[in-house]
Amino acid sequence: MKQLSLILFGLIIIMTACKNPSRTSDNPFYSASSLPFEAPDFDAIENDHFRDAFLDGMEYQLEEIEEIASNSEDPTFDNTIIAMERSGELLNRTRSVFSNLSSAHTNEQIQQLQSEFAPLFAAHSDNIWLNQDLFERVVILYERKDELNLDNASIKLIEDTHRNFVRAGAMLTDDEQSRMREINERISSLTTQFQENLLALTRERAVVIEDVDRLDGLSADRIAAAQEAAEKRGHEGMYLLNISNTTRVPILSSLNDRQLRREVWEASANRGIGEDGGIDNRPIVLELAELRAERAELLGYDNYALFALEPQTAQSPDNVLSMLSDLIPAVVSNTEAEAELITQMMREDGIDDELQAWDWEYYAEKVRKAEYDIDDSEVRPYFELNRVLEDGVFYAMNRLYGISFEERFDLPLYHPEVRTFNVYDHDGSQLGLFYADYFSRDSKRGGAWMNSFVSQSHLLGQQPVIVNVLNITPPAEGEPALISFSNVTTMFHEMGHAVHGLFSDVEYPSHSGTSVPRDYVEFPSTFEEDWAIHPEVLQNYAIHHETGEQIPQDLLDRVIAARDFNQGFDTYEYLGATLVDMEWHLLASNKIPTDVEAFEDESLEKHNLDWHVVPPRYKSPYFSHIFSGGYSANYYAYIWSEILAADAFAFMREAGGLTRENGDHYRANILSRGGSEDAMTLYRQYRGGEPDVTHLVTRRGLSVD
Repeated sequence: MKQLSLILFGLIIIMTACKNPSRTSDNPFYSASSLPFEAPDFDAIENDHFRDAFLDGMEYQLEEIEEIASNSEDPTFDNTIIAMERSGELLNRTRSVFSNLSSAHTNEQIQQLQSEFAPLFAAHSDNIWLNQDLFERVVILYERKDELNLDNASIKLIEDTHRNFVRAGAMLTDDEQSRMREINERISSLTTQFQENLLALTRERAVVIEDVDRLDGLSADRIAAAQEAAEKRGHEGMYLLNISNTTRVPILSSLNDRQLRREVWEASANRGIGEDGGIDNRPIVLELAELRAERAELLGYDNYALFALEPQTAQSPDNVLSMLSDLIPAVVSNTEAEAELITQMMREDGIDDELQAWDWEYYAEKVRKAEYDIDDSEVRPYFELNRVLEDGVFYAMNRLYGISFEERFDLPLYHPEVRTFNVYDHDGSQLGLFYADYFSRDSKRGGAWMNSFVSQSHLLGQQPVIVNVLNITPPAEGEPALISFSNVTTMFHEMGHAVHGLFSDVEYPSHSGTSVPRDYVEFPSTFEEDWAIHPEVLQNYAIHHETGEQIPQDLLDRVIAARDFNQGFDTYEYLGATLVDMEWHLLASNKIPTDVEAFEDESLEKHNLDWHVVPPRYKSPYFSHIFSGGYSANYYAYIWSEILAADAFAFMREAGGLTRENGDHYRANILSRGGSEDAMTLYRQYRGGEPDVTHLVTRRGLSVD
């Protein structure tokens, strides 16, 4: 009977595909790519291919799901859980490519598709997780999981699957499920609109300068890049300053013109509030907060934060707020001490006005120069992007894990600036592929991230194809890409995500790579940051791009020492954003305010973080992490994960530092395991105990009274 059902199901798939033969004849998504590791064939992929692949992909997967749910045989791990893991091949393959393009190299057609399909994808997900017959099969397996003679990863997969059904609303009434579907579709549409608005805001809020004298303080290569950026936007003979994704803008540290600094800062800080008839994201913020709260209430939670944190390692908002509250006094004290030095520097510069937000970066840089005798223009020539990548990031990964990267030039790319590398393990076998996309452009959203074009899975016989995306300002044509030390650190950070995907060694797709709790996923990436300042690694890549000389030891020592400066400010603005995120998602659905800015102010005042000179790293109208990026009620994850990263790095340093033995131990216990076991159990097995929180304070250079 089972064999007959499978034959009939196969005929249905074939007949469905034949409804429109043109869909499959030239559409590359309908079969696995023939390129190495099933890498996307961007030479063959066209925007028009996505629609059909999405529509058929959803249809095919629902047919697969129905086959599982209606199976007359008793549920088994193979015919239910494994069958679900295997489902959705066409849809998953298409979405993995589309999700990266929609963020890294979008266009009007992709944005239209994103808006159109966002609610359809939400409905498709509900059609799976609210399938009552399927849920009943999973419940049977869940209740019998300890009798099935399965390994720990398989038992965890059953538990994860059951939890996903429950959290999706499988136990709700029909009317409640109907409302849940409406909420999910609306949330999906709103988050997509928020993301599209952010991309448009990058263009809307860019500052155009006519007089080059106002750019005094910028290096010649930065001025040339600003002129080139203006020309690309049709502003001949002018200069364009792009804003970054955060409230503060790195260029503020260099501009001597105080009024221009204010213009740039305000262009950034006032994004998304509809100023002068511009894009207004505030209605989206308010509606998302209300819908998320209602969704949580339907599932029996008092607020969305309780719902969102339940499966995380933090487990509850109270645990998060307790940790953050413990940090605030030391952070405020350090920030006030930094402000005194900055104000003193302003007075020496003849500025008697009160310290303002647009002054901080500029005078902090002056204090840094005075305290540590460091000039950014003196440091940047030692950080040429390609050398940082190959002799810094790749070198550290080789020393720690024995892997190597070899650039290849034969694979199709989605943009000419993207680079591709084979990744080889210590024994010469190939682990997978790594794509590097480092420069900012109008078609790319702000920030930095890692995506998987293909995720590792023994079940599906797939090896990883990983991409790192950053937003480094491109140099003027023909000039070297000299980058800030902040960019250097970000490259190491994103490589931490990349090796989490590349080293994945799990059976099931749902456990692959970075498929771990949100407040754990930033641990491996933050851990890799500190290798950027390891003396051996630094000496290998911090080399002058013209003379070939290593960075002088004295300058190197000052660069490392200067990392601790401004950590009060950095942590203060981060905590501000984190607590605003928590306060939005602690609200009940009937308590949503009407004034976004007022609510932010009240939230910051509540936590003693309401100093206007140090605003949150992100204000709500452009807080992409929580309103379009999956970090809602989870932005705390960065500092929560940093506790583990700081502790793990200290533990490794005590064990001998940059050695293969240390790297192999970390890889075996953390990076290769993905979500196959409880995250904190994995950490305790690696560490041999609980993490020591004091290492975080040391890492951030914060003094505690």
